[in-house]
Amino acid sequence: MKELGWKTLRCAGLAALLALACGCHKKAEQADGSLTPKVVDLGTNVGALVELTKPQPVPVEGYGLVGGLPGTGSAFCPPQLRSYLKQYILTQLPTERVNLDQLLDSKNTAVVRLEGQVPATASAGDHFDVQVSLIPGSEATSINEGWLYKADLVARGTFGVDTKPLGTVEGAVFIASPGTGESRFKTGHIIGGGRAAFEYAAILHLRRSDYRAASTIRNRLSERYGADVARAVSPRDIEVHIPPEYRYRKLRFLAMVCATYMETGEDLDRARVEAFVQQLAVGKDKETAEIALEAIGQESAGKLAALLKAPDVEVRMRAARCLLGLGDDRGLPLLREMALDANSPLRKEAMEAVMVSARRNDASALAVRLLRDSDRAIVLAAYEYLRQTDDPAVRRESVGGSFELEQVIQTNRRAIFVSRSGDPRIVLFGGPLVCSNSIFVESADRAIVVNTRAGEDSVSITRKHPTRPGIMGPIRTDFEVRSIIRALGSESTVASDGRLGGLGVSYAQVAAIVERLIAKEAVDAEFWQGPLPEIVVPVKK
Repeated sequence: MKELGWKTLRCAGLAALLALACGCHKKAEQADGSLTPKVVDLGTNVGALVELTKPQPVPVEGYGLVGGLPGTGSAFCPPQLRSYLKQYILTQLPTERVNLDQLLDSKNTAVVRLEGQVPATASAGDHFDVQVSLIPGSEATSINEGWLYKADLVARGTFGVDTKPLGTVEGAVFIASPGTGESRFKTGHIIGGGRAAFEYAAILHLRRSDYRAASTIRNRLSERYGADVARAVSPRDIEVHIPPEYRYRKLRFLAMVCATYMETGEDLDRARVEAFVQQLAVGKDKETAEIALEAIGQESAGKLAALLKAPDVEVRMRAARCLLGLGDDRGLPLLREMALDANSPLRKEAMEAVMVSARRNDASALAVRLLRDSDRAIVLAAYEYLRQTDDPAVRRESVGGSFELEQVIQTNRRAIFVSRSGDPRIVLFGGPLVCSNSIFVESADRAIVVNTRAGEDSVSITRKHPTRPGIMGPIRTDFEVRSIIRALGSESTVASDGRLGGLGVSYAQVAAIVERLIAKEAVDAEFWQGPLPEIVVPVKK
């Protein structure tokens, strides 16, 4: 990915690793009986020979079309951009006959600018947030409630040049807290709507062009981490792919690559293990020592296991984590104990180590236990792991094709979580969550009303029609929160018996109604919401 202009720097901890590569000090007895440092040569590691392209988020941009607007769009589109959009739409709809000018000129569509960041060390298909905003000169008044049709994303600064897309994006426009004045409803996000279109590969850049050295490094990395990991692409560059088992520890793997020694041997490995175990036990730079021991491999396991009883809690945690990274379960009980201990200062590190390195059954069992924790951050972290691994502890269903409704029952918490970045989802913790039998909640614009009176056996939900006069509904549901969410967010189809299937309310509006239900104490639960997307958009000078 050098063509993107990423800055290069040494591996994390490279200075320390270089110092260690030059040798570590041991006490040696001289003829007069005094002790002086003796340099033990540990050999040369990969980090002493190369520079590593630093993994950074990749800024991307593009242009697209938001549709489904209730007459709040605009026909404004500069000629060059109109030509691009027409060509792009044709590639997406090759078999359909569409009047492209009519589509672009409609008041129900608006041309928008797209800006986002593909995550550092992305895997193909990884999700990310994208900011969407009206282009300068647009007469559109709002993109709220709109849907962004699929669009390509290219490296920032290259739009209009024949470059390969680095991602795509599509989805519902999400506006969490609309602004005021002229900017109201003109900027939003497609949360989790971006998809990375490439697989990250690291580039090790030799300081001196030497194909033989590049081949030697490739062979050493292939020997240590697998045949498909490294490839010498030039006399100066080695391309490194991250193995699947390090998918959730990508930066750790890259640090291990730099810490990998070029030469191996029983005596050399023993000396290295002794040196780094000593550094881990009593040295200041424990991180470098831990990485180096894992890079050495199974030869480190015996000495690491001895550190599980060290007096220093950090040393015990690091030794256990390193062992688990090597596929050795001897540190698992200690990490599990730390993760479950609310008073442990290292519980988050211990929990993460189990989630990313332990066998799935062990990690899932710990995560399910942590769902009952009193710390909200721990509960959410446990839920995220279970969700990512499709664990049955998290029940999932799609609502209206625009967001996920999830339920986590095995917890003591009664809460509703609403995401505002990543995948759009509403998560019900504890269960089932039931509303009171006396409710009156309406949206900020009074278009949506959720209502029931004491003694009634159902909840009534209505919505002002978004594009024409009249009321949609009422739809009647039971008192479960998930039933209300389904009715709000499901598509507004009509069944054969004339019943309305849903109100087609946007994810952002459903989330706002849920927040109001809790604020009015119609639901006995906490309201949790995730952070807003963090997208760095350059300021125009």
